[in-house]
Amino acid sequence: MSTDFSQDFFSLFNLPRRFAIDGPALEHAWRTAAAQVHPDRYASSSDAEKRSALMQATRVNEAYQTLKSPLNRARYLLTLSGVDTQEDTNTQMPAAFLMAQMEWRENIEDARAGGELERLEMLSRQLRDESRAHQAELEQALDQRADLDAAALLVRKLRFLEKLDQEIGDAIEALLD
Repeated sequence: MSTDFSQDFFSLFNLPRRFAIDGPALEHAWRTAAAQVHPDRYASSSDAEKRSALMQATRVNEAYQTLKSPLNRARYLLTLSGVDTQEDTNTQMPAAFLMAQMEWRENIEDARAGGELERLEMLSRQLRDESRAHQAELEQALDQRADLDAAALLVRKLRFLEKLDQEIGDAIEALLD
């Protein structure tokens, strides 16, 4: 395992720097790297070696969590390209997308208020389908067209959808309690 903390997460796992990722290859590379730097392997080593192993293990796990998540992976790729997604400051969205978000929220609230668990589960499935469609667009924007502005907008859209998914999850949990 390399102690080079300047290498990006893709290089750490010897994967191409792309949005489209081979999930099983990532999983295998992570397991291999994690086994190599696991702090237990360094139990009888010097304090400096133990600290280094812990730092490496932390980095390996952070890299895996980042690359495993499509949204985090897209953010990371954009960061590597010097693009700030401005998720906290840029709330400008196409009007149609904003209208759709309002409809989602109304449907979620109506289903929650009506105690309609099946409707919430259906909304969750629909939302996940929409998220997958945006992820496919994101793959095209990042891997095919290198359209970083479009990718940043898609990341912001996916963040909105992620929040909606959380709202649906919270509504379902409230109904099950």
